[in-house]
Amino acid sequence: MNYRFMCSIAACLALGACARPVVASPTAHATVEILVDGVPQPHYAHRGRWYVEALKGREYAIRLHNPYEVRVAVALSVDGLNTIDARETTAQGAHKWVLGPYQTVTISGWQTSQTDARRFEFTTEAQSYGQALGKVTNLGTISAVFFKERAPAIPPDVFVERQDSRERAPRSAPAAQDAGSAAGEASQARKAPEEYAATGMGRRTDHAVTQVWLDLEDAPVETVNIRYEFRPQLVRLGVLRVAPQDNPLQRRERARGFEPGFAPEPPRQH
Repeated sequence: MNYRFMCSIAACLALGACARPVVASPTAHATVEILVDGVPQPHYAHRGRWYVEALKGREYAIRLHNPYEVRVAVALSVDGLNTIDARETTAQGAHKWVLGPYQTVTISGWQTSQTDARRFEFTTEAQSYGQALGKVTNLGTISAVFFKERAPAIPPDVFVERQDSRERAPRSAPAAQDAGSAAGEASQARKAPEEYAATGMGRRTDHAVTQVWLDLEDAPVETVNIRYEFRPQLVRLGVLRVAPQDNPLQRRERARGFEPGFAPEPPRQH
């Protein structure tokens, strides 16, 4: 059966910025990365789930990688809402993003028209896009379900040769910039420990798309689910552990009124 899906024109035309040549192996897996300022955020494994720290007020993007020799269609939802049309559907019935063999594509926001998108932004539940639509059941989740196309395989060496000259995107500078700002966001998050993360609509950005027809396999080949929360909630869940010096309440609980001995003499001045 043929299915109709969305292909990102912007991603296809800007392969130098978002496509990385990868030689597939039998153990290759699809990957989903959460980017802030172009830098992948750490993934934390906890009780069989993956978690990412949400940085309040910061825009983020989702980078998808297809490790297979055929095209894939990816059903991508944020807070339970399809990133293309904001509908709550099954993965099979959802509109999907199309990635070529071995391609990596970055989805930066909600697709609001044939030519525009609104950037993903970490915010609170009250300010989220899901809250605005009255759909709050699945806030704090990102899910990507990959379906392979039924098509002849493209030899990896042919595709890698075609893409190799287009990939030139150093990322060292953004990483240094993000380290300090991430610490600041974590400090702000600690001041409001009862806030829970969700995704809002950020700035408008150009992102042209077109529709294509694919014949997909019936069952998905891979599913990636990610939970995201502000730092205080990750600590409460046990995903992150806070060092004693970073936990003022625990430090104060260990305080004592007296120590044995006498008052010491002040240091002598030479």
